[in-house]
Amino acid sequence: MPVILNAKGLNKSFGAVTAANEVNAAIEQDSVVGLIGTNGAGKTTFINMITGYTKPDRGTIEYDGHDITRLQPRDIMRLGISRSFQVPQLYGSLGVFDNMMIGLGIVLANAGLGGFFSRGSAPVPGYGKPAEEVAEHLLGRFGLLEYRNRNAQVLPGGARKLLDIALTMVARPRILLLDEPTSGVSSQEKFGIMQMVLDAVRAEGTTVLFVEHDMEVVSRFAQRVLAFYDGRIIVDAPPQQALADPEVQRYVAGKRDPVERTHA
Repeated sequence: MPVILNAKGLNKSFGAVTAANEVNAAIEQDSVVGLIGTNGAGKTTFINMITGYTKPDRGTIEYDGHDITRLQPRDIMRLGISRSFQVPQLYGSLGVFDNMMIGLGIVLANAGLGGFFSRGSAPVPGYGKPAEEVAEHLLGRFGLLEYRNRNAQVLPGGARKLLDIALTMVARPRILLLDEPTSGVSSQEKFGIMQMVLDAVRAEGTTVLFVEHDMEVVSRFAQRVLAFYDGRIIVDAPPQQALADPEVQRYVAGKRDPVERTHA
């Protein structure tokens, strides 16, 4: 498959802390890539650099063959890269459907097709349908139609996650970056939520990168794993190979070798 996103030699320091050290990653179109590592390993910095929230000190980021390294987040989103955050970013006092309509209104306004809260027949870019139809479509994709008229602040944790990710899809991104999509979700729900998310976004032809601490989720859903440690990618491999790697076992899973345990 062709490479849609290419990070080359990314470096980023915050004072004495090196958050990215010669990070290189070529992401193929239509792939599902899991990013793993302990807190502070460099995963979020990597996502922030891709989406423009953090600028690398050195290195370049190419999207679909174009250099996006110095673009602002809004411009990167318009090109086709969206993200979700670990804590859902919702309009808590509004209903689920109205949350979707606000997101779609922003898309229409950015495209010069109407006001911020416009409802009308202007087709939403990428979907070719009016905002109301797109909102219903996405709520159906994410299994949220039963919550259509409920306030976002009273939704169950799993539904809040799904709504947050559904909102990232209003611009129909070609790449979606998910920051811990199963955090705050019960162990009974995590596989179902992740399957729902991937089914929904992949049906729209979206490439997915997701940060995740749950190795069961990573092993089940990632096609490829990038393991971060100390600002570096220490392993880039399929899930079974990556999760069994000695460095991943040591620095990500926190398992010491038998000799260390003997002399501890």
